[in-house]
Amino acid sequence: MPDLPALNPVVHGRLRLALLSLLSGVEEAEFTWLRAKTEATDGNLGAQLLKLEEAGYVAVEKKFVLRKPQTLYRITETGRQALIEYVQALKQLLGPAMDA
Repeated sequence: MPDLPALNPVVHGRLRLALLSLLSGVEEAEFTWLRAKTEATDGNLGAQLLKLEEAGYVAVEKKFVLRKPQTLYRITETGRQALIEYVQALKQLLGPAMDA
């Protein structure tokens, strides 16, 4: 029996996985858009984005537009690779179950 792949614990969180998935499909996204898409609270969303930022999986840009703060997030190449590897590991884990 082959070794089972490990799932990346940073990506594995439900909200973090959703955030990386959403960010992989757009060039950049505002905090408010991510909040609307995930239906997360500001506090939880901010905490999970910070974990992704600390891991180097997302980049953040803060700026002002018409004197209002705007926070933009982008998936990094490291984050994109981590998401790809996570999906591959998940497919490998589910492979035998999916064949049954």
